[in-house]
Amino acid sequence: MKKYIFLLFAIMAIPSFAQNVKTIEGVVMSTENETIPFASVFWVESGNYVDCDADGKFTIKKRSKDLTLVVAALGYDNDTLKVTDDMHYVEFHLKSQNYLEEAVVVARDQGNYLSRMTPVKTEVISAAGLCKMACCNLAESFENSASVTVGYSDAVTGARQIRLLGLSGIYTTMLDENRPIMRGIAAPFGLSYIPGQWLESIQIAKGPSSVINGVDAITGQINMEHRKPTDEKPFFLNLFLSSTLRTEMNVASSLQLNNKWSTVILAHASTDPMKHDGNGDGFRDDPTSMQFNFANRWLYYDESGLQIRFGVKALYDDRTGGQMGYDKSMISDYGSKYFPGTTDLIPWGTNIVNKSLNGYFKVGIPLNADNSHNIAAVGDYTFYQMDSYFGLKSYFGKQNSGFLNIIYQGELNENHRINFGVRNFYDHYNELLHDAQTDKDLNILGTGIRQENSLGAYGEYTYTLGEKFSAIGGVSVDYHNLYGLMVSPRANIKWSITDYLIFRAQGGRGTRSPNVVVDNLGMMSTSRIIDIAPNLTMESAWTYGGNITGYIPIGFQDNCYLSFDFFRSDFTKQIIVDQEYDTEKISIYNLDGKSYTNTYQVDFSIEPFERFTLLATFRYTDSKVTLKGQGLVERPLVSKYKGVLNLQYATRMNIWTFDFTAQINGPSRIPDFALQPGQSNQSPVYPILFAQITRKFKGVDVYIGAENLTNYKQKNPIISADDPYAPDFNASVIWGPLMGIKVYAGMRLTLWK
Repeated sequence: MKKYIFLLFAIMAIPSFAQNVKTIEGVVMSTENETIPFASVFWVESGNYVDCDADGKFTIKKRSKDLTLVVAALGYDNDTLKVTDDMHYVEFHLKSQNYLEEAVVVARDQGNYLSRMTPVKTEVISAAGLCKMACCNLAESFENSASVTVGYSDAVTGARQIRLLGLSGIYTTMLDENRPIMRGIAAPFGLSYIPGQWLESIQIAKGPSSVINGVDAITGQINMEHRKPTDEKPFFLNLFLSSTLRTEMNVASSLQLNNKWSTVILAHASTDPMKHDGNGDGFRDDPTSMQFNFANRWLYYDESGLQIRFGVKALYDDRTGGQMGYDKSMISDYGSKYFPGTTDLIPWGTNIVNKSLNGYFKVGIPLNADNSHNIAAVGDYTFYQMDSYFGLKSYFGKQNSGFLNIIYQGELNENHRINFGVRNFYDHYNELLHDAQTDKDLNILGTGIRQENSLGAYGEYTYTLGEKFSAIGGVSVDYHNLYGLMVSPRANIKWSITDYLIFRAQGGRGTRSPNVVVDNLGMMSTSRIIDIAPNLTMESAWTYGGNITGYIPIGFQDNCYLSFDFFRSDFTKQIIVDQEYDTEKISIYNLDGKSYTNTYQVDFSIEPFERFTLLATFRYTDSKVTLKGQGLVERPLVSKYKGVLNLQYATRMNIWTFDFTAQINGPSRIPDFALQPGQSNQSPVYPILFAQITRKFKGVDVYIGAENLTNYKQKNPIISADDPYAPDFNASVIWGPLMGIKVYAGMRLTLWK
């Protein structure tokens, strides 16, 4: 009975409540009687607000407690009006501001675009581009790019590897705000340890580029810009959950302590708690894992121009893969391969624990008032430890690395600029590779304990003729304690033939010191004996190529472009990891013959009408290498081509954003030992589709999306999955996706200053 009495009173209250709500209509204009579009109108008492339409008109509801109406528009002084009960229509006449002390301009950013001003062709993935998909980490941030291909190094560890110009990511220099990272033992999983929501942008530059940050960039450089201490967002939170139960949280907080000091705190936690076996081979498609990441970055800026940046970063990651019945507690039983006291085989599995601590500083000191001459110093220290088990094999590695770079930059006049400096890379490795099957410790470039020190001096000259022409010539002379003296010249030119046509060309030499185990970690997921030849050399290659980009004045904002690339990498020295010469071994030896890659690419972007963008890109790769017993052959597991089509449409004020990406992935050569009866030695051509919808609320973005909508998966990715202790067991022959369709949802909360 009580609930009916309550319902009766509620119905009786509706008319009186409705009488306390009325509608106010109005218009916002300037003092010159011109309408002001998209101004914000809100009640002081309740906080309820609306935005004006394109004609400056608005309609807002007024409750009894709402008395004070305020309007705000960028570039105008706010205005306030007391609204009485007898008012139904109001007009605001805003006074234009004569100046702005500080303004935050929020606009719809291009997701992927080519930088127009840089002397080296640079593809930029902006913060908006990082939001087009889940982009949980750096490895998942290149799906809209044909320049970079990302795949798995094997079918059990979850390690991701990139390819740029058709070659492994070990030939690409990874930079954190122009500071070299992911070197040595940190390389295999480094892409997974940079959360996408920590980043402001990613810049991809093909070719050898500048000598300032080192000479190990053979195929290019990928630079990451993190969220800044001076960001106008004191708090950012990203939450993510997928259909595989991957759960992730990212937090960023930028704080300006005073006019000189500011800091940003970055935190990440993620877990993959659920075992998945979508193809029914008895192995997990992705490892279960737990990861924690923390970083703190500081900036000191003085009015004199002095800048000091420093920070720390810590990482812990624990991942377990392999057969569904495997548990990392079984590691101690692997010496016998059987459960104690039984003849039952222990499930094959892998457990990898990575720990890292990094600290860095960057100091910029102006030498004159206009900062045309300055000195910069960059220092970095990294400790990295990997403890890993792969069935009967185990690898333990520790690395202590230091980096110091002192740079002088001088602008002689508006046409001439010079850079020169000295730098030093120091690496101390302690590695142990053990095979319980043979009960032997394997040779890793000597005893497994080695120190590498590379001391170099470099110089770079830049000639600039306005925006019409620029040329950069540089050379680095480095002495390595193990490999001796190396000279690395590099050159870049940019010529703006017209305002709408730009030509770029570049070439140079790159060298790198090999780390044969961690560079090729996928080989650990096999039953093969690892055979490392003595006297392995430093790797060296010449890369050269060019680009022509035409900007076409069509589309909504006349920002259409069409771009063509060609690059070639020729190795003079290379370490070959060969699984085809001896099917019982993985043979690691020095290149004896040719090794090269030719890459062709075309990019097209247009905004045909407001808030709709189209990006299409296609890359073709011709990659060959000389292998023992075969001669010059197509490099295995390198996709011949990749095409990407990305479409994005946003409603007004970006309230709704719709993203769709389609990929077509070309064939790659499959080694003969991995072929099924009657199977072609070329992998199939396959598509992958991605889609995401984002709804923007006040300070909150909610998104839902799906990856691999075609549910395409590589069939039988693990050779001899039913008998992982057999001699032919191999989980490293990967050319396609391992996971099927994945649905996800998440939210991004942003608080502005």
